[in-house]
Amino acid sequence: MLKHLVWISVAPLAFAQAPREVPTARQIIEQIKKEVGVPWRDQTVDTIKAGDPDTPITGIATTMMATYDVLERAAARGLNLVITHEPTFYSHQDGVEVFQQENDAVWAAKDKFIRDHKMVVFRFHDHWHMRRPDGIMQGMVKALGWNKFQDASMPSLFTIPETSVDALAGEMKRKFKIQVLRVVGSRDLKVTHVAMLPGAGGPVSHRRMLKRDDVEVLVIGEVPEWETIEYVADAASQGKRKALILMGHIPSEQAGMENCADWLKTFVKNVKIGFVPTAEPFWMPR
Repeated sequence: MLKHLVWISVAPLAFAQAPREVPTARQIIEQIKKEVGVPWRDQTVDTIKAGDPDTPITGIATTMMATYDVLERAAARGLNLVITHEPTFYSHQDGVEVFQQENDAVWAAKDKFIRDHKMVVFRFHDHWHMRRPDGIMQGMVKALGWNKFQDASMPSLFTIPETSVDALAGEMKRKFKIQVLRVVGSRDLKVTHVAMLPGAGGPVSHRRMLKRDDVEVLVIGEVPEWETIEYVADAASQGKRKALILMGHIPSEQAGMENCADWLKTFVKNVKIGFVPTAEPFWMPR
């Protein structure tokens, strides 16, 4: 006599996956502090400039400046944590009190856009430069293809194959797609020794480099015209082998923030990360 038969239907078992935890801006910034490789300063401009630190982050954008245009493009891509190298609100300290007092319409529209799109803007300047190698310089050297020319003991110095100042400036203009690049000094001067100080390091650091015998061309971002620019113009008029290339602040550091996006991808997981380039603000008339 047959006993009760028990039929077991064998089917693939579906296991419900736990929902992926979405990190907050605060959590991601804490990761950055741990990974950057230098002690985090108490006095620094590297702070949140706008937004709620406990906002869930759907994506990260790195950029040179969190301009309104950059914020729009980041939001369109779902990147709501914007890591910017330079200020967001028009001064080194990003002070907004004066704009609030004046009821400034430009500031107000930008602030509203950030809040309406639940974005967080974090500045990453001091510690990205303090990192070794300097995160900005590392990205710029890579973009130029100058690793083999870089001085091992002083990363700001380069010995390149002989070229003219004009050809060197043209190469930089093409590689970085710069619309407005300015040069001081002799167009035809033949050079091999170049110093690069991205951004706006100021006339003291500029002159320190220019006084070196092994610096013929100094490449910078920007400086007031009565400072380093006039100094190099006078040096050239005196017959000294000195020239200055002004890339503009954004082009002179932009590749360093693309480098930042690559760096973040090595330890920030499960969050999309993208580089959003800042548009060069200058243009040449037709």
